[in-house]
Amino acid sequence: MHLSLVTTDHSAGQTAATQTEPVGDALARALADMGVTTVFGVISIHNMPILDAFARHGRIRFVPARGEAGAMNMADAYARVSRSLGVAITSTGTAAGNAAGSQVEALTAGSPVLHITTQVDREFVDRDRGAIHDVPRQPDMLKAISKSYLRVWEPAAAVETLITAVREALTAPTGPVTLEIPVDVQRVQVPMRKIDGMPAIARKQPDAAQLDTLAEIVGRAKRPMLWLGGGARLAAEAATALAERGFAIVTSTNGRAIVPEGHAHSLGAFNMTREAMEIYARADLMIVVGSRLRGNETQNNRMPLPPIVQIDADPAQGGRNYPVDLFIAGDARLALEGLLARLPARLNSDPAFLADIAPTRERAEAALRSGLGPYDKLADTLSRTVRAGGHPWVRDVTVSNSTFGNRYVRIAAPHLGVHALGGGIGQGIAMGIGAALAGQSAKTVTLLGDGGAQLMIGELATAVEAQANMVFILMNDKGYGVIRNIQDAQYGSRHVYSNILTPDFALVAQSIGLPHERIADIAAFDDAFARAMAAPGPRMIEIDMVAIGPFSQSFAGPPAGAAGKPA
Repeated sequence: MHLSLVTTDHSAGQTAATQTEPVGDALARALADMGVTTVFGVISIHNMPILDAFARHGRIRFVPARGEAGAMNMADAYARVSRSLGVAITSTGTAAGNAAGSQVEALTAGSPVLHITTQVDREFVDRDRGAIHDVPRQPDMLKAISKSYLRVWEPAAAVETLITAVREALTAPTGPVTLEIPVDVQRVQVPMRKIDGMPAIARKQPDAAQLDTLAEIVGRAKRPMLWLGGGARLAAEAATALAERGFAIVTSTNGRAIVPEGHAHSLGAFNMTREAMEIYARADLMIVVGSRLRGNETQNNRMPLPPIVQIDADPAQGGRNYPVDLFIAGDARLALEGLLARLPARLNSDPAFLADIAPTRERAEAALRSGLGPYDKLADTLSRTVRAGGHPWVRDVTVSNSTFGNRYVRIAAPHLGVHALGGGIGQGIAMGIGAALAGQSAKTVTLLGDGGAQLMIGELATAVEAQANMVFILMNDKGYGVIRNIQDAQYGSRHVYSNILTPDFALVAQSIGLPHERIADIAAFDDAFARAMAAPGPRMIEIDMVAIGPFSQSFAGPPAGAAGKPA
């Protein structure tokens, strides 16, 4: 690191010696000062000043992914499980574009991710002159996939712009923020400075008068419900207190365990079952907190719901998918705490309604389990182990997740559930790595399908190199199983393009030193899983679904909507 002396303290009427360093070093120092310990990315000529500073300073662990898409998924899952900032670093042009699909997932999930990417030298930026790694309209692409986009033009503003980007990512509604830094800026000397932790994050206060009105509405209700989404993950204590006072609970898949899994008043994420809809028909109030009421959990918003009050940090979400009687813009935790303060210790809820919640969930779970065929005990083992041990539970988009992973396997806390909300396949391997490196003492369990796993198969090497403490459960049915099921249901069983060539995962694992065990008899799973969970570092258990057999009930996409078409 180059150090020089400059005069800076003119306001004090005296000369002071100040050390300087390149912007790349200043950014590395600021991230470490803010508490960032782990960053994911791919090294390139345009981000070397920053990554070289990481290595020299020794304060941040840089995890070299095999591709920018994987790095972004790792940072996303890291942010969710650590309940803090995730950071990914890419290079300019195609490299930034490689991360785009994964950043769309972070945007869908509202994950607080900082994407530091780069640009060509300032003299060539936005001029489309064909400089190496330059691409036209890069800012347009980045703006489209980011909550916010910022560019550093002036070296002196680099650290302040970084702080602004971090604050924006962490401010509700949270989301990925892109910070673009030309490579020549990264080399310019700036004064060294000390950052005192993460920037302060303001939480949006809900309107007190609206909370008064909501308390009056709740006071008149006999069968009130809370629908909890991912935006309510930090409101677990208040939401659980409301359940104790007389609210029934239902969650999105991203809101699971905000109220503990198995609570007597909770349907969990069994939110679109026939049994759940029978409960909705009896309810006289539903407070939707931090949820978009997404189409694949509401039959594309055709599912009948009781009168709705909506609470969201994003004012633009008010009444977007369902009409609402009242919309309150504000932080979920502050809003629910404010509501609690205005309610009696026990609501005048219908005891018969509340007593029916647990049996209703049990019937939904039993119906799901009955369709698993030979995989019912595997699902039981995973549910028992994951919840009891407080393990992060990460899932790719695969038949097994759609059948039992999203709802049946219980988790111990809301931040321990990670899945691809946007529905994109192939993100599970990288997400599992990010979750495993998020500082959790419990081993991460990641559910994969063989089709999706091929998209980021190279990231298995990242898991081995990083010695991520995780177990991959690879459900191998030799192709895109859910697509085949849809083709059976809607396309006369014409399995076009769904029976893809599948690698020999045992050989892949052997080539990179990843311990692997193949299960062709489901009775052998429990012992294999126990061995993998007890061993350090990454492990893979491959479930040979061709040998074991299919589910007893085929999953062919979400249930049909009210119009009879797939939702």
